[in-house]
Amino acid sequence: MSNLRFWSRVAVLVPVTLIGIPLQWAALRLGAPGRRAIPLAYHRIVCATLGVRRIVHGEPPRGPAALILSNHVSWLDICVLSALTPLSFIAKAEVGTWPVVSLLARLQRTVFIDRTRRADTARANGAVARRLREGDRIVLFAEGTTGDGTRVLPFRSALVGAAREALTADGAGDVVLQPLAITYVRRDGLPLQRGDRPAIAWHGDMELAPHLKGILAGGPIDVQLTWGTPIPFDAGTDRKRATRRAEEEVRAKVREALAGGGRIGPSPQRDTGV
Repeated sequence: MSNLRFWSRVAVLVPVTLIGIPLQWAALRLGAPGRRAIPLAYHRIVCATLGVRRIVHGEPPRGPAALILSNHVSWLDICVLSALTPLSFIAKAEVGTWPVVSLLARLQRTVFIDRTRRADTARANGAVARRLREGDRIVLFAEGTTGDGTRVLPFRSALVGAAREALTADGAGDVVLQPLAITYVRRDGLPLQRGDRPAIAWHGDMELAPHLKGILAGGPIDVQLTWGTPIPFDAGTDRKRATRRAEEEVRAKVREALAGGGRIGPSPQRDTGV
């Protein structure tokens, strides 16, 4: 059954990807509105093919521009979040060297940053500021790495502060800082236990290829996405305080989702865009 599931999903995703790549490339070259819509449609197809159901709680950013602070569990987070709304990501420079992944990330207008080089940090921050001024929503995985899906690692305030400084220098104005909690809660309709999480969480020294194969061959996944309370974010914002507030809220939302096993709340949005 798992082999059949694996190859049937590959048979869908490979042609969709091969069609989507030139379409997105052309949209970017022409500056067409589709440069935001194509990744959204693509990742919704990916999630539907993999059997990933999104259970969304809370309200997304009200304005078009937002810096979204999220925890990070797996490469699958990219597909899950990109299926919600048009957005881009801030990623470490290493991702820009990965085969295939690098191409897809660039086509989604990912901002790469080498945190070990001060000059590159300034360049990346300027790019983030310009994108926010253009009305983009950008995701920052504030832990700086992936976790095991059970606990939230400390958020790095330096990354938030760098973005704030870039906004100030570039004159981008006020931007909403929006916490977002990602929690994988079920597989095959059953609540995930701690021992089940490595099949979804991708962290530490785990290799990508076997993990990818496991997702492609595995059963349906439920992921709960919980938007937190927007945090005003401008030149006067205390970056450490804002980061700590976002971290505490994300940690609380993840804990709540794990305790509830992803049960459906009063009025969540299920399998829809926001």
